[in-house]
Amino acid sequence: MTRLLFLLMSLTVLSLLMGCTNTAKDLEVADTAVTTNDVNQEMNDTISNHIVQKYAGGYSPTEKQFEVHKVYGTSKSPDGDINVYMHSYYGGFNKSTGTKMISGHSFPAVIRLKKEAAGYSVREYKEPQDGNLYRSSLQDMFPAPYLEMIDNDKEESQELQKAMNMKVEQWLKEKYNPNPAASI
Repeated sequence: MTRLLFLLMSLTVLSLLMGCTNTAKDLEVADTAVTTNDVNQEMNDTISNHIVQKYAGGYSPTEKQFEVHKVYGTSKSPDGDINVYMHSYYGGFNKSTGTKMISGHSFPAVIRLKKEAAGYSVREYKEPQDGNLYRSSLQDMFPAPYLEMIDNDKEESQELQKAMNMKVEQWLKEKYNPNPAASI
């Protein structure tokens, strides 16, 4: 009897979860295209801040963490949220090691933003699953045109590395010389 009850509860929960998923295939039909130019600096800052906060305690401790990303495209959902399809590059750094990353990651991700009076808020953040589920989870997350971009993007790591280095070098300058006017 207990097994039957457990099975029925499991099936109910599974059915509810399946009904709540939102795959990229659904988004292609339901969403209106928004151009990449619609990702403004406020949205970029919201994305980076969210990812840095999410992973600040998830890796080896570092003095400073940064995130940079490349946007493949966006879509607008019927409720007005903006889905940003991107490649995210996150890293933690110490002043003693300069631009050498101590910990971090780099992978495609989808983030759903909501415009509010005070700016943007993150409604959802998705990353691909590991191992054998990586490809199928990407296919669930990204519409076909963005999947092609991911597959054909051979230079994303170089572009993101340059952007990351710029952020870290700026931080190191501020860290080592916080008040440049005082040294004149």
